[in-house]
Amino acid sequence: MSFPLLTATAALPAIGAIATAAVPAAQRTAAKWLALLVSLATLVLAAIVLVRFDPDGDRYQLTESHWWIKDFGVKYELGVDGIGVALVALTALLIPFIILAGWHDADPLETGNTRWRPTQGFFALILAVEAMVIISFEATDVFLFYIFFEAMLIPMYFLIGGFGDRAHAGTDEKAAAQRSYAAVKFLLYNLVGGLIMLAAVIGLYVVAGNFSLQEIAEARANGSLDMATNTERWLFLGFFFAFAVKAPLWPLHTWLPNAMGEATAPVAVLITAVVDKVGTFAMLRFCLQLFPEASKWATPAILVLAVISIVYGALLAVGQRDIKRLVAYASISHFGFIIMGIFAMTSQGQSGATLYMVNHGISTAALMLVAGFLISRRGSRLIADYGGVQKVAPVLAGTFLIGGLATLSLPGLAPFVSEFLVLVGTFSRYPAIGIIATFGIVLAALYTLVLYQRTMTGPVKPAVATMPDLRVRELVVVAPLVVLLIFLGVYPKPVTDIVNPAVKATMSDVQKKDPQPEVEAAK
Repeated sequence: MSFPLLTATAALPAIGAIATAAVPAAQRTAAKWLALLVSLATLVLAAIVLVRFDPDGDRYQLTESHWWIKDFGVKYELGVDGIGVALVALTALLIPFIILAGWHDADPLETGNTRWRPTQGFFALILAVEAMVIISFEATDVFLFYIFFEAMLIPMYFLIGGFGDRAHAGTDEKAAAQRSYAAVKFLLYNLVGGLIMLAAVIGLYVVAGNFSLQEIAEARANGSLDMATNTERWLFLGFFFAFAVKAPLWPLHTWLPNAMGEATAPVAVLITAVVDKVGTFAMLRFCLQLFPEASKWATPAILVLAVISIVYGALLAVGQRDIKRLVAYASISHFGFIIMGIFAMTSQGQSGATLYMVNHGISTAALMLVAGFLISRRGSRLIADYGGVQKVAPVLAGTFLIGGLATLSLPGLAPFVSEFLVLVGTFSRYPAIGIIATFGIVLAALYTLVLYQRTMTGPVKPAVATMPDLRVRELVVVAPLVVLLIFLGVYPKPVTDIVNPAVKATMSDVQKKDPQPEVEAAK
């Protein structure tokens, strides 16, 4: 039997999480280094997966299949297509930066009485989330996917509720209550979505007789499995609802600003750049592949919700006073673009949506992590408490600007290519939706540039005057992300070459072809 590379890529951070949690309490630094080394080793495995993946080969590669619960038709079944392998690589890439950025976020605090924060637990939970997200991108058994889709909520709950923003650190009861509220809201929203999905998973088993994604899709394609129209639509809605909560899509988005606002900056990146991608990924892998007719039936309504997310998220970002909540609402707008690209049912739209998942992860990580460094220096998340930062910390201000320009999809930076593809793909089939969505770009320029102007330019405020610039550790976190934003902005081909064959297969699943351009006949 060949080496189970996909299992190893998910198992390594899981084992690392256990080992990190077991480090003695006094050895906090050792726990940090262990978590970082495990995340780097996982990145190496993910790179091997990426290298071994052949875009022109079979749709699902590096597959593993073993019976898990045979009496119920449940298999331990893994495989990656171009979309899955890109997101596994993104996850493995971001986790070391998240760990480095949060190096001191779980250190002991002095607030009158010494309150020990469980450092080992913080880093162990991050590795646990990484393991569950990676296996979610690899799972081709619906039940196996569901288990980890839900299980990742538990470590995320503790990361949000147990490790608050250092700007609100200490024993302050109000801050603790806000963290608890944000964590419970995150958990309840996603649990409700997961319970509805569970009902749909059971319904799918009753109809199909197994949980294998590939077997069900093949049976649907060759006509041996014929779902009644209403049955398919109800099952689709059960799956889509859970994914829309995770994504998050308006009006199921309200948990995200609370969670990102109260979490530490690295955990906020973990939420929106890593965990939330499972929702949009699952729309492509499960909704479109298992329920192609229902996906086409629901497309008009989903596109309307997506464009509302784009404009609504951007409008609320414009009015924010809190830096982290602004980034959260901007992410809601960006997820609207991703979902719009998926359900535009064009190859440009879906390629753009997949590329957007990768680029959004990098750009949001860059902006939010620099914002976290800024907040840790000043001790405040409020935009009004800053001013003139670029005069005392020019490197910090410069990287913050690049992250912000990437967020507004400036040409030459990675998100521009993906957003352009999404808009082209949407406009070719749904021009009205595409036109409305462009307002999100204008609003993105507004909230990003206003944020930079109010925090970085103008007179230097007294509380900012002694602010240090980025330190070596922080530069190690930010510099590679900036390089990637520029590289993928001018040369996105390495990613598009990987994802395009998978997008073509998805288009075949839903039996959709790209609209042909209307060319006026030569006279």
